[in-house]
Amino acid sequence: MIQPVYAVASNFPSFYSPPMKRTALVSLLVGLVAVGLGALIDRPELATAPTLHWWIAYLVVAPLGLAVLVWRGFWWAAMACVMYGTVGLALDLATTIQILTKDPEVGLSFLNNLLSGGLNFLLILFGGRSFLDVNQAPSPQEPRPPNPPSPS
Repeated sequence: MIQPVYAVASNFPSFYSPPMKRTALVSLLVGLVAVGLGALIDRPELATAPTLHWWIAYLVVAPLGLAVLVWRGFWWAAMACVMYGTVGLALDLATTIQILTKDPEVGLSFLNNLLSGGLNFLLILFGGRSFLDVNQAPSPQEPRPPNPPSPS
């Protein structure tokens, strides 16, 4: 019999287990906020763009919200960090390629994208590892005895 979704979801704890890597994820997210603020300050043309609110929401508010959720200990926030890091890494790679091929002045924006891409990559790694470690049972302290031989 197929279990309903709410029955499967009730098998998972709503909070992380002790091996959660909260501080690493929160540190990476705060670093991404700092890099995002640097990107907004570095580009004065974004201040007059009609999409400024979207950039602020994506570069500042979303990582701060994820950091609060991770700090509170919700187990699904680690996977949300992986999704945010994946989108951010894709944007950073596309922007880096555009800077290298079209922009004659490679400077602070290139370094900003490299730093942001590195932080997003680490966010994917640590977030995925934290998510996979949530329901890991502790390993046994001593090895199990071998099975007895079959009577056949």
